[in-house]
Amino acid sequence: MPLRDSRVLVTGADGFIGSHLTEELVRQGRAVRALVLYNSMGSWGWLDNLPAEVRSQIEVVAGDIRDPDLTLQAVKGCGVIFHLASLIAIPFSYLAPASYFETNVKGTLNVLQAARALGVEKIVHTSTSEVYGSARFVPITEEHPLHAQSPYAASKIAADQLALSFQASFDTPVAVIRPFNVYGPRQSARAFIASLVIQALTGGGPVRLGALHPTRDFSFVSDTVSGFLAVAGSAAAVGEVCNIGSNFEISMGEAVHTLAEVLGREIEIVTDESRLRPERSEVTRLWADNAKARRLLGWEPAYPGREGFRRGLEQTVAWFSRPENLRHYRLDGVNTL
Repeated sequence: MPLRDSRVLVTGADGFIGSHLTEELVRQGRAVRALVLYNSMGSWGWLDNLPAEVRSQIEVVAGDIRDPDLTLQAVKGCGVIFHLASLIAIPFSYLAPASYFETNVKGTLNVLQAARALGVEKIVHTSTSEVYGSARFVPITEEHPLHAQSPYAASKIAADQLALSFQASFDTPVAVIRPFNVYGPRQSARAFIASLVIQALTGGGPVRLGALHPTRDFSFVSDTVSGFLAVAGSAAAVGEVCNIGSNFEISMGEAVHTLAEVLGREIEIVTDESRLRPERSEVTRLWADNAKARRLLGWEPAYPGREGFRRGLEQTVAWFSRPENLRHYRLDGVNTL
């Protein structure tokens, strides 16, 4: 797949994973166009915080993935699309489900239509482990049944199937990457690891968390980025879904204890009712089988198992410990959405 010679488009480049992917593409010498969500402040999200020598190499387009004409213009001249633009906060999907379908499904349709019309060489569409729901068997392979336990998950299932339908119906070169629970520098404070780290570093009292019994397969963001690049570079990935995870399961409670070890002190926890999902909406177990990615893409995590998780936490803590990074977060009450 001619990734090196093609201009690439990253939708959702202003977000957590998107900014890391955009930065790595630039550092590898790729020509990158970044689609960021337009706002009246002129902010490019996390792209604003990239080193100047990286930021200056990015062609930024501000707009909205829900607009088909703007999306078409953003795709023009690009050979490869990394489609990450999405609404992702699960709690907010309970409050505003229609917006999730407008962005996640209609936005994906706009990308697919533009790619088909312009003859794009490769589309890497971003899924999520949430589409599996609570594991019926572990580790979770790509053949696991899909089960939406939130409006967010339902919108992502719809988007995934739409993407795969374009590959089957029109031979559109779509590959689906399915990251598990990504964490690391620049993550939104609504996410478990970021919320935990921010509160542990800045709060004087107990850390307020939701349920601690669910298990997750936490994947450090650089592993996820390398997964995106592996999917984009593999002709065999077209028409396929690939899990990108560490193949390691840990409960939320155990993750707290691991962070306490990293910090060298105890962490007191209290349950915050506002952080609990509705009982039947809680995904209780996620654990990635990454054998397909290893076999098909030659990809493997650099942060595997408990030791890798600890190393990733250490790097995450180091980043959040710097005042210039923490200033981007509200410290008077971490956003639960």
